[in-house]
Amino acid sequence: MLKAVILDDEPRGCKLLAHKLQYFEADISLVATFYDPEVALAEINNHRPDVLFLDVEMPGMNGFQFLERLSGFAFEVIFTTAYDSYTLDALRLSAVDYLLKPIADDELSQAIARLKSRVAKKAVATAKPSGEFASRRLSLSTAEGVYFVDKSHIIRIEAMSNYCTFYLIEGKKIVVSKTLKEFESALSADAFLRVNRSSMINLHYINRYRKGNGGTLEMADGMEIEVSPQRKDELLALLFGR
Repeated sequence: MLKAVILDDEPRGCKLLAHKLQYFEADISLVATFYDPEVALAEINNHRPDVLFLDVEMPGMNGFQFLERLSGFAFEVIFTTAYDSYTLDALRLSAVDYLLKPIADDELSQAIARLKSRVAKKAVATAKPSGEFASRRLSLSTAEGVYFVDKSHIIRIEAMSNYCTFYLIEGKKIVVSKTLKEFESALSADAFLRVNRSSMINLHYINRYRKGNGGTLEMADGMEIEVSPQRKDELLALLFGR
């Protein structure tokens, strides 16, 4: 059973969507409804939702600003809005769907089917295989399927909101709808270090360290990455044994 939360400043819209979700009660349970984004910021993680039905246009804070304020989240997002001008922004955030109000029954049904498929793929990706395969490879679930990537082939990982881009040595990029925090524990023992809020790097692919407040790293793929001052000492200790 998937847990759902609604955030919409219009009570009528919330009640209508809640009513429609009752037809999918075998798959989804509505655990909370918020009309105020500030209240939702403070309380949404307490409900541990699998999906957030999120309005875009709200007073004081729109849906995209709300997600940015969360600083990372593990749940999926289905946008619900009366405006069709934010589709590209929703795609960049790897949203499950973008539903225009009034929400049609068939479109909601299709969105929930996509949601179930994505959650199922995540479950496969996070299943832990045993032995050498588990220690050497990382499973990455995408919209196309699950990639099994040798950890030693990962140069760096860049995060934006609730998705991460993996940059590999062969020049390939893989975009995953998960937060960087969700990968830290799986990679921290394999020469990976989070050097700022949005970047994790493979220490083996550092070409140069340039001094500064936190410093700058030049990676094997040519990208320059700023090091957070809070991470500088840990990085230098790993690189130079300080």
